[in-house]
Amino acid sequence: MKKVLFIFLLLIVCVPIAYYFNKPSDKKVLKVINPIDLNSEMVDVELRSKGKDHFIADFDLIDQDGFAFSSSSFSKKIWIVEYFFASCMGICPIMNEQMKRVQAAFLADTNVVIMSFTVDPENDTPKVLKEYANAHGSAAGKWFFLTGDKDSIYKLARKSFFLLKPAEAENQGDVGSDFIHTNNFVLIDENKQIRGYYDGTNRNEVDELIEDIVILQKE
Repeated sequence: MKKVLFIFLLLIVCVPIAYYFNKPSDKKVLKVINPIDLNSEMVDVELRSKGKDHFIADFDLIDQDGFAFSSSSFSKKIWIVEYFFASCMGICPIMNEQMKRVQAAFLADTNVVIMSFTVDPENDTPKVLKEYANAHGSAAGKWFFLTGDKDSIYKLARKSFFLLKPAEAENQGDVGSDFIHTNNFVLIDENKQIRGYYDGTNRNEVDELIEDIVILQKE
């Protein structure tokens, strides 16, 4: 009888402890996103089967102040990336109103930077981008509007950030058409790997982006 009682008491003590240490975690985990995880239409053909170790390629462009901008200067920082163009009257104004919220949330955090790449570099000169940046309240050293070589910008979209369908990149057409860029924001971690995509026109998804940045900061 004593033995049965001892086993019973042991179970009462041990089962809750075991459950506590083995219960599923409700903490959100941001997986690293590789080309194989994405819609194949958004990925360059040669990268579609890549299942690990995708990193954003280094690049050199020009910012809204006319200064050289090198991605290597922003290593070990969290990036939020978008593609847009200054004359866009469709989704871009909505996206950049939401991006202002992201900037405000991390304004004092020097480890978080925003990069807005123009898909219309012929017209989006540094002067044009400076006016656009000022109109959207971009903070110096926080939110960069980038222009430069068109091939380099589009290559990054197709082979690093996966924000442009390859067929569309080859057939760029009129920049007045929204098809050459998307409404997505991309979250890049300190190792230059993709951790999330968010609809930049959707307030709820931008709220999720802000929450996910906090998660990355704690990794």
